[in-house]
Amino acid sequence: MKTVKIERKTAVGMDQLVREYIDSMKIASGLNTRRIYAAWDQASGAAQYTIKRYFRGGKLYVTLNSSVVRNQLSFQKDALVEKINFLLGRDNLFTKEDPKVSWVQEIILK
Repeated sequence: MKTVKIERKTAVGMDQLVREYIDSMKIASGLNTRRIYAAWDQASGAAQYTIKRYFRGGKLYVTLNSSVVRNQLSFQKDALVEKINFLLGRDNLFTKEDPKVSWVQEIILK
């Protein structure tokens, strides 16, 4: 009978395991985009009026089906950018150092 020696390894927290999985699977950019969309829904409160969302180069393009809501949100763009970035900063799944998809710098309403 052969004895198998099992080496001890250091314990790793789930947050670190999830982060390593995201990095190894190279899904950070797609996940970041989804987290930005979720932050938009939460910060703006206009999820039910949002038809399309698109993020590229720090700009979040949002198409709304209500001109009244679009007009109201256009006055709050700077505050919305701050709130979205604040929510992203608190989100454990958001990869802050991703070179492709990172912080929201501008919101363009259509």
